[in-house]
Amino acid sequence: MPINRVQFQRGMSLSEFMREYGSEEQCMAALERLRWPQGFRCPKCAESRGYRVPRGGRVLLQCAACRHQASPTAGTMMDSSKLPLSTWFLAIYLISQAKTGVSALALMRQLGVSYRSAWLLHHKVMQAMAEADARQPLSGDILLDDAYLGGGKPGKPGRGSPNKVPFVAAVELTDNSISCSNDY
Repeated sequence: MPINRVQFQRGMSLSEFMREYGSEEQCMAALERLRWPQGFRCPKCAESRGYRVPRGGRVLLQCAACRHQASPTAGTMMDSSKLPLSTWFLAIYLISQAKTGVSALALMRQLGVSYRSAWLLHHKVMQAMAEADARQPLSGDILLDDAYLGGGKPGKPGRGSPNKVPFVAAVELTDNSISCSNDY
C-alpha cells in the first residue's frame, strides 16, 4: 500500500525553523524581504534610498528623500504589537504545523506569553490563514472528504446526530506541494 502523500508531506522541522528564524534580526530580515522583494521603497515617495532608525526596541526604515518612516510590520497582523517578531514567527510556525490544531493555552505555554496574548496571536494567525485561503482557491486535482466532529452528548449515533458538526476537507495535489483548505 502506498504512503499517504498528505500525511507524509515534507515540512520544516523545529530545528530548521530555529536556524532560519530563531533571532529577532533573522525575523526582521525575512519580513523586510517579504515586504520589499526588490529592496526598500518608500511608501510615500517611492524613493529606494533609506536607512535604519532604532525606535522603541524596533527598527524603522526612514526614506532618505522625504524622511518618511516605514515599518515592515505596518499593515500586517503584527502591526502595533509589543511582542517580539520571533514570538510571532514561532506562533505562526506552531499553528501552521499542528495537524490537529493548537490551543491558545498550548501557545501560552510554548511561547511563554500570557493567555490573553496567546489567544490574540492564535486568532490573528487563524484569521490571516483563512483570508489567504479565500484569496487563492484550490484548483487542479483535488481530493475531498467529509466527516462529522463531536457527538459527545447522548443522542442518535452516526451521521444524522444533531450533536455533530459536519465539515468538508479539501486537498489540492500539485507536482511539488499539497495545499489544504477546510470548510466548516
